[in-house]
Amino acid sequence: MQSGFVSVIGRPNVGKSTLVNSFLGKKVSIVADKPQTTRNRIHAILTTANAQVIFLDTPGIHQPKHKLGDYMVKVARESLQGVDLLLFMVEATSPPRRGDRHIASLLHGQKTPVFLVINKMDLAPPDFRERWLPLYLQLYTFKKHFLVTARQRKGLEPLLEEIVQVLPPGPLYYPPEFATDRPEEFLVGEIIREKIILQTREEVPHAVAVEVEHMQPRAGKDLIDVRAVIYVERDSQKLILIGKKGRMLKEIGTAARLELERILGSRLFLNLWVKVKKDWRRKEGHLHQFGYS
Repeated sequence: MQSGFVSVIGRPNVGKSTLVNSFLGKKVSIVADKPQTTRNRIHAILTTANAQVIFLDTPGIHQPKHKLGDYMVKVARESLQGVDLLLFMVEATSPPRRGDRHIASLLHGQKTPVFLVINKMDLAPPDFRERWLPLYLQLYTFKKHFLVTARQRKGLEPLLEEIVQVLPPGPLYYPPEFATDRPEEFLVGEIIREKIILQTREEVPHAVAVEVEHMQPRAGKDLIDVRAVIYVERDSQKLILIGKKGRMLKEIGTAARLELERILGSRLFLNLWVKVKKDWRRKEGHLHQFGYS
C-alpha cells in the first residue's frame, strides 16, 4: 500500500479545487470562477485498491489585503512543508505570470519532489507547447510535468499513476470510505458560500462568511434541519444578499438546498439569515469564530 500527502499549490483560480474534485469524482471543495474561493486547507482523501492519496487543497497564493488574506496565504505556504509531493498548478491560457514566478521562488531549496500540472489545456493556444511550455519548464527543476483539463478529467490517469509511484509505502491514514477530513457542517457552509459567490458580484463574495449554527436530523423523518447565518461587512451587502422581496436569498437557499440534498442523500430544511459584522475580515476574533485560525 502506497500512501501519503500531496499539496496542490498555485495562484488563485487556476483550478486546484476542480482538480481535487475530479480525482475524487465528487465535490469536497467548492468551485467558482472568482479568485480566493478556497479559504481553508482541505484534506481530500482518495483511496484505491493499492494507495491512499491525501490531497491538500489550498488557498491560492496571492498578495493579502487583510487578516483573512494573511491567514489564507499562511495556510498555503505551510502546505509546502511536511508532504510527500507538491503539485504546482498553472494554467495554459497565458505564459507564466508574476504570481507563478513568485510561487516558483518559494520552491527553491525544497527537497520534496514537485510536479508541474498545466491545467485548462482545452483553452490553450495551438502553439502552447512551442511558445509557452518552455517558459513554464524554466521556472523550476520539476520532476515531471503534465498537461490536463481538470474539469473534463482529461490527462488525470497518467498524473495519478505517477503520484502513486512517488508516495512511500504507508498505512491507511483515514478509513477507506472517508472523502474528506471536514465535518458535514463545514461542507454545508461552503456550499452555501459557493452559491453566494455564483449569484453575486463585486465585493459581496469576498465579504461573506457562513456559520452553520444548527444541523440535526428531524426525528421520525428523512429530513435534516439546518440553520445558517450569512455574515457580511456592510449593510449595503446585506441588502444585496437579501434582494428585492427576499428573492436573492431565496435563490441562494434553493440552489444550496438542492445540491446538499444530492450530496447528503436526504431532504433538507434550510433556514438562512443574513447579519452584519463590520470589517470582520480584519478582526482576529471574528476570523477565529468563522474557523479561519
